[in-house]
Amino acid sequence: MTTLLRLPAEQGYATELQALVRGDDAQRPQGWKMSPRAVLTYLLGGTAGDGTPISPKYVGSRRLMETAVATLATDRALLLLGVPGTAKSWVSEHLAAAITGDSTLLVQCTAGTDENQIRYGWNYAELLAKGPSETALVPTPVYRSMQEGKLCRLEELTRMGSDVQDALITVLSEKMMPIPELNSAVYAKRGFNVIATANNRDKGVNELSSALKRRFNVVVLPLPSDIEEEVRIVSKRVGEMAGGLDLPVPKNVGEEIARVLTIFRELRSGSTADGKVTLKTPTSSLSTAEAIATLIGGLSQAAWFDDGRLSAAGVAPSMVGAIIKDPVQDKAVLEEYLETVLKKRPEFADYYTALNDAL
Repeated sequence: MTTLLRLPAEQGYATELQALVRGDDAQRPQGWKMSPRAVLTYLLGGTAGDGTPISPKYVGSRRLMETAVATLATDRALLLLGVPGTAKSWVSEHLAAAITGDSTLLVQCTAGTDENQIRYGWNYAELLAKGPSETALVPTPVYRSMQEGKLCRLEELTRMGSDVQDALITVLSEKMMPIPELNSAVYAKRGFNVIATANNRDKGVNELSSALKRRFNVVVLPLPSDIEEEVRIVSKRVGEMAGGLDLPVPKNVGEEIARVLTIFRELRSGSTADGKVTLKTPTSSLSTAEAIATLIGGLSQAAWFDDGRLSAAGVAPSMVGAIIKDPVQDKAVLEEYLETVLKKRPEFADYYTALNDAL
């Protein structure tokens, strides 16, 4: 048993990846570990050539995943766009794992990310001792992915400044990175490409320049269209995460997932499921990812303090934490929802009580 808290996708799903590679005799783009069709099977689930079952990594539109895979088979970069919690990072990681066998070439973009973290840095001890040289140069994930012909992942691209974003323009258009200090450049090998993610609900986002936008194909990942689809997604991820954390999964977990998602979806959409009552919406996104985190919190509470019983009382504190980001505005929204909607539903009586107690 591994002692690591989380394995990268290429290690956690190594059996599935190896089975797909063994049974894949279709044409592959240069630098790819498997064909685009096999990558799609890995993402959406199915069966490998030897009968090995392949679990779905993404539950949603097949066409969106086809577009994402087809984009990466060209020389255009891919931008996965959507609200928080639409599995952008998850899809990005699994695309990199399936295509190049390495999902770890990652740049986490923040307001503090500078150009050196995109292009290259320097070992200053070497630099001062010997001057600019290849041994003093410190390659970034972008640099290494160009050298090795692999995919580089840029998480939350719009979080870093526009001037830093534009450092990517030459890389994406010319497929090379100039190194003026050495009077040389690094040229990308076949197989190199970039997968970037960005969300469109984040405060303080830096807009992409038009020059950079033109170098990306954009795939918008939507929130699940109906509750049945979202229940499937949350059930799968909760089961996987609970297994990794050694948390038992009670028999009633499916029922609690459906009830939590009903509340989240109604608050998120601003109306009840039947469309009869208009609701105020909180500032939080109440995404699928937040629902998963809420249920994992409930499972931990159940395992360690409630004798394995998953209940509204155990889930409610995590729900309140997910819903209330603004302590004044969001609290008022939740209180109104409890009184106008949940109070009138006998099947949610325990959540009405537990959420009121947790406020």
